[in-house]
Amino acid sequence: MAEPRVPASGRRTLLAYVGAACAAALAGCTTYNANNGGIAGSQPAQGSSTPAPAGRSSAAAGGSSAAAGGSTAAAASSGPVVLARTADIPVGGGKILTDKKIVITEPQSGTFKAFTAVCTHQGCIVDSVSGGTINCPCHGSKFSIVNGSVVNGPAPSPLAPVGIEVQGSSIVQA
Repeated sequence: MAEPRVPASGRRTLLAYVGAACAAALAGCTTYNANNGGIAGSQPAQGSSTPAPAGRSSAAAGGSSAAAGGSTAAAASSGPVVLARTADIPVGGGKILTDKKIVITEPQSGTFKAFTAVCTHQGCIVDSVSGGTINCPCHGSKFSIVNGSVVNGPAPSPLAPVGIEVQGSSIVQA
């Protein structure tokens, strides 16, 4: 008995459909975008730096903030949530807020920048700010504290900016 013959064009068509289905399935799996660090509602902010008040000092950081350790209801009624105090961010360095996936830097005295703390290479959380760079522990990527650009790969793209504002001696998310 002879085997049924399937035309070559039929096999090609079948393979094309299977390839298209695989591509569609993979596209549906790519919902996470490392460029925004997984921060819900995070929008890149242009010019996110704000000068600090002239009287910036450690003494200025001694004030209290109801939002810093209060309940969610208290934070909502008292205004924006304080991310950090200006005195907590070293000039030429930064502070990583791991729980919020944000890194705040101060490239020059009184100029504050914020970026997602999620590396654009494989989604690791950056772990240090030193030597003018934000550093990822997973594969050695380094980002500029000035604009979040890639200084050393393998990260393919810069850290996304996060909007912040300086209010007195407090830094809040915009």
